[in-house]
Amino acid sequence: MNQDTKTIDADTVVTFHYTLRGEDGALIESSTDKDPVTYMHGHANIVPGLETQMAGKQGGEKFTANVAPELAYGLHDPNAVQRVPTKHLSTKGKIEPGQMVAINTRQGERYARVVKVGHFNVDLDLNHPLAGKTLVFDIEIVEVRAATAAELEHGHAHGPGGHGHDHDHDHDHDHDHDHGDHDHS
Repeated sequence: MNQDTKTIDADTVVTFHYTLRGEDGALIESSTDKDPVTYMHGHANIVPGLETQMAGKQGGEKFTANVAPELAYGLHDPNAVQRVPTKHLSTKGKIEPGQMVAINTRQGERYARVVKVGHFNVDLDLNHPLAGKTLVFDIEIVEVRAATAAELEHGHAHGPGGHGHDHDHDHDHDHDHDHGDHDHS
């Protein structure tokens, strides 16, 4: 089958360019002056609302996808605003409201937006910066191809714009979930 006519379906690898705007039309980010994005369809590697609208499209197609917050980065959670001692920030120097800062947590570094700055504490909004926003994606699909066996095993696309990590290390810990004692009788 000619690659150009392959349709986006589960386990296809899709390469696309996007321009992302808010509902107000303000530009958020774009890949058009960079490398396109590559992902494997059906494996939750992009926001769910966009993945749904990608299904059935083909290489060369252009379309606009409106994605509600529930199908993108979630609704804004007011409980995700927390007061944190300034000493826990790994971002140093003058901190201002609206700035994105890094915080050291038990799970490693996290990023959050500064809401308010005090003498010893900062109020941080841990919501994703795009939480609560309807996203408008202008999409241009560059290529659609079948996933390779290695991509299927790892659950994501490899190569330019894909996951691109080194698979020489022991990767098995991610992939044991199919085996074991599921009793299907």
